[in-house]
Amino acid sequence: MEAIMDSHYIRVLPFLFEGLVWTLIITGVGLFFGFILGAIFGLARLSKNKLIYIISSIYVEALRGTPILAQILFIYFGLPDLIGFNIDKITASIIAIALNAGAYIAEIVRGAVYSIDKGQNEAGRSIGLTRGQTMRYIIWPQAFKRMIPPLGNQFVISLKDTSLFSVIAVGELLYMGQQYYGTTFAAFEALTMVCLMYLAITVPTALYLRKVERRLDV
Repeated sequence: MEAIMDSHYIRVLPFLFEGLVWTLIITGVGLFFGFILGAIFGLARLSKNKLIYIISSIYVEALRGTPILAQILFIYFGLPDLIGFNIDKITASIIAIALNAGAYIAEIVRGAVYSIDKGQNEAGRSIGLTRGQTMRYIIWPQAFKRMIPPLGNQFVISLKDTSLFSVIAVGELLYMGQQYYGTTFAAFEALTMVCLMYLAITVPTALYLRKVERRLDV
């Protein structure tokens, strides 16, 4: 028992828990803003205004068409050259998650709203609701129900994407594991625990999403 407690599998845990906290903070805050961006640009992709549609399409395709690693490096190293001041690495990480996830969430929003029968919109207009009121009270509640499973999947994807922030020395889960085995040379034990901690979050989340999906009958 003493040998187990003194092993690298146990000694690495304080490092990993510290990294896990930052991983969850970056993912949570990034997805919060990502959902706002996704809702805005997703609805804009449904607009009949050509300018709004073109702007929203450029955002979605540009962010979905480039690797998130390139986006991270651009925000942290490239953007400061343009704006004239440095961006904190945590802030840069949150911006990267928000922008990247927002592009994918925009498609989730667009697809969910588009999947609602057009008769729902016509029914709302027939009882005197404006287009905005119809969206708010009739279309959006039904669409949001259909968004829940893919939004949960996006959480898992964004959570795993935070591992890429180790390239700019953000103290997330993988980076803290690297820091540990960089000084102890216990790479196998440290990386094993890193993977197990990711699985401890992603597997229960995936199982819960399946349960929600069945309950909502989506």
